[in-house]
Amino acid sequence: MPLLVWRLPEPVLAISSAVLGGGIGPCGWLVNATVPMSYDRDDPAEHLAGIAGDLGLHGPGVGLMTGVDVADVVAASEGGVRLWATVGLGAPVQAAAAEAESDPHVGTVNIVAWVPVRLSAGALVNAVATVTEAKTQAIRELGLAATGTATDAVCVLCPAEGVAADYAGPRSTWGAPLARAAYTAVLDGGAVNLAGTQSWSDRVGGD
Repeated sequence: MPLLVWRLPEPVLAISSAVLGGGIGPCGWLVNATVPMSYDRDDPAEHLAGIAGDLGLHGPGVGLMTGVDVADVVAASEGGVRLWATVGLGAPVQAAAAEAESDPHVGTVNIVAWVPVRLSAGALVNAVATVTEAKTQAIRELGLAATGTATDAVCVLCPAEGVAADYAGPRSTWGAPLARAAYTAVLDGGAVNLAGTQSWSDRVGGD
């Protein structure tokens, strides 16, 4: 199973929508694991916890899964923010579609970001919204009428100590570089992913 593993030198503060370690709290490690398109286990959190244990990772952490090869991770940095994205767009959806959509193809966008200053609880929530908005902007610019996929996950990390920044919106001191990094990574990773599944011209309707 291809894996991306972050072993943090000291615990940090995290907000995440991941299946393992979701919510707001301390984080000492992260795992982003590739799973097959046929994956149908009903205990993904326990599965990820077992993977972490086999790697010697203990204590609170975050575990994500995706159907794309995590070796295709795209890294971006901007103004002290660092970000990593694995971008699978095989099953794009509109968040507010009238009916549930289904697609047999794999698709997950997982984003892990590091902001180098402490963020307040509200700013952490704001940071997730900022990353999501930038992700959607990139997906639209790739030519997809979609907001993401049904299984996307985000994890934003920051130091656990220090004076907390109160804002992380797209025009704030730390939200602006976070948005630009997320946009760049998803745009670049999405272009590679789409090129591997369907021609660019077919996706965007051009020549």
